[in-house]
Amino acid sequence: MSKDDETHFGFRSIPVAEKAGRVAEVFRSVASRYDVMNDLMSLGTHRLMKQIAVEYTVARRGHTILDLAGGTGDLAARLARIVGDEGSVVLCDINDAMLAEGRDRLINQGVGRNVTYLQADAERLPFPDETFNAVTIGFGLRNFTDKDAALAEVWRILRPHGRLVVLEFSTPENATVRNLYGSFTSIWPTVGKLVTGDRDSYQYLVESIRVHPTQEVLRQMMLDAGFSRVDYHNLINGVVAVHVGRKRHASD
Repeated sequence: MSKDDETHFGFRSIPVAEKAGRVAEVFRSVASRYDVMNDLMSLGTHRLMKQIAVEYTVARRGHTILDLAGGTGDLAARLARIVGDEGSVVLCDINDAMLAEGRDRLINQGVGRNVTYLQADAERLPFPDETFNAVTIGFGLRNFTDKDAALAEVWRILRPHGRLVVLEFSTPENATVRNLYGSFTSIWPTVGKLVTGDRDSYQYLVESIRVHPTQEVLRQMMLDAGFSRVDYHNLINGVVAVHVGRKRHASD
């Protein structure tokens, strides 16, 4: 097997064909306690980060939006309230357990009327060209097997002037912050074991963050996929970053 047939699964190299299944098992294992762990790992700040990401979509009433790798629906719930009954949100995830958690949460919150749910692979999206006003990916891009293919698919399904907003763990700018953050994340597997009974899934999470592209590398990947005016906004010194890419209209 050549290097071209391999991909990252945390710090390990595995066959490309195996990654989706392994990632699926990670999230199936932690789905029921996923939100509790998010609060613990982010000290509650993930909620503010997600609200910031939603604002970068410039979503409006009547818009059609895809929340890709949407998990338990935090972004979809916020977006559903903004687009209203005249608009719609598709909560899409490759993992059935996460999608079920998201559907139950949104229904319980009373915001599911304009949301549909779809289990699909981000690299092969079952939508016509130019379907959505915006696409969000919240803490999911690092788990994709072929990020370039997924970014190209998102560009295809966006309408002209549409936006892709990627909220993802990234690389702190300051060395001191990087070291402190590294120490903090090193305890996540132990906390994961206590809260969910699953240490390995959170060990994968820590490793997946550390091998994820830096802000500038991801920006270039988005440009290569066809996006224009790609910029990023660091949160907490770059522990997390919001990348925003626009799809140019032919007349621009």
